[in-house]
Amino acid sequence: DQVVMSPSVVLLAMLPNNYDGDITTWSPQGRIFQVEYALEAVKLGSACVGLKSNTHAIVCVLQRSASKLSSYQEKIFDIDSHTGIAISGLTADARILAKWLRTESLNYKYVYESQQPLGRLVQKLADKSQVHTQKAGHRPYGVGLLIVGVDKKGPHLYETDPAGNCFDYRAQAIGDRSQSARTYLEKHFASFPELGVDDLIRHALKALRETLVEKKNEKDRDPDALDADNCAIGIAGPDGFTVVKGDDIQKYLDAMDAGGDTMDLDE
Repeated sequence: DQVVMSPSVVLLAMLPNNYDGDITTWSPQGRIFQVEYALEAVKLGSACVGLKSNTHAIVCVLQRSASKLSSYQEKIFDIDSHTGIAISGLTADARILAKWLRTESLNYKYVYESQQPLGRLVQKLADKSQVHTQKAGHRPYGVGLLIVGVDKKGPHLYETDPAGNCFDYRAQAIGDRSQSARTYLEKHFASFPELGVDDLIRHALKALRETLVEKKNEKDRDPDALDADNCAIGIAGPDGFTVVKGDDIQKYLDAMDAGGDTMDLDE
């Protein structure tokens, strides 16, 4: 007898993977593909670099524009007076998480009349992300964060990902072609603790520049050089968290290209 397969069975047979349709489905190899796809979204985002010294923590980001007619997408968000984040992945998801982080910080400050320890805030965020990897009807957040801040224990640099992991780093890079930046950071991280903020920025910009590639054609959105429009810096220090962008970042770009062991920012 001839076996007639239903259209749904035929469609399932044609799919490359029958285990990625739901966040609660495990593959026979013990993998959750929806989580892996979210991690890939982070890798496709433009690069972010973070590093810290004994006094400051810094994030440096590469910003993209949708077209020549659009502005550059902001990738650094302030959370409270001493904390900020840099994002790689889906910006819309990042805005939701940034709003949640601000609310958590304000609630803690209202109840305890002090700044929340950054490690505790990051752990709460990781727990929130993990819930979205185990409940049906949810999807993982498609964004990775580099979180910098200063609390009573000093400066911190953390990374969180869609799987709910969180890590404490001395230096880290995420996003597209971030391995090139991590290679640079691995060669120089031993000197970071004793550096001043200007030299820390110089290393951040040089690491970010390692992620650039030559444009293939005029339609390529990825920049092939750093300028005052396509990059931004977030600085967390004892005086608070500030974002440097636009014309204010040009002096750092000029000093970086001048070379030398230390930055010369004299007017």
